[in-house]
This record gives sequence, C-alpha cells and structure tokens, in this order.
Amino acid sequence: MQLFNRKSELERMLEKLTDPLEATSKLTFDMPSGGAGKALKVGLISAGGLAGLTAASAAISSLRRKSEGASGDS
Repeated sequence: MQLFNRKSELERMLEKLTDPLEATSKLTFDMPSGGAGKALKVGLISAGGLAGLTAASAAISSLRRKSEGASGDS
C-alpha cells in the first residue's frame, strides 16, 4: 500500500513527453489546400516527437552515468 501518490521518474518523463504532443494534436491550420495543412501538422508532430525522443535518450544516459558513478571524463 502506498501512502503517497508519487510518480516514478519514468512516469514524470512520459508525462513531459505526452503533454506537448497533446497540445499539437489540437492545432488547426487554415490553409487554402487541406493537404498542406495536414503536411505541416504532421511535420510539427514528427519534429516534436524526435525532440522528445532525443531528450528522453539524454535523460536516460544521464541517469545511467549517475547510477554508475562515472567521472567527468568520456
């Protein structure tokens, strides 16, 4: 039984990643041709997803280095 409703590191990271994606899914683009608006929306979502994956990878690497006790040298 948990006394406090605390989120794990992974849950907090996933929440940070999904919040911007939900915000972009509500965007609408009023462009003359419907195809260009969809392409732009898909491009923005893809770029956001790539940025999120990059940030998640960096966070995981940082946590791994921290847990291994690595020094500043690479």
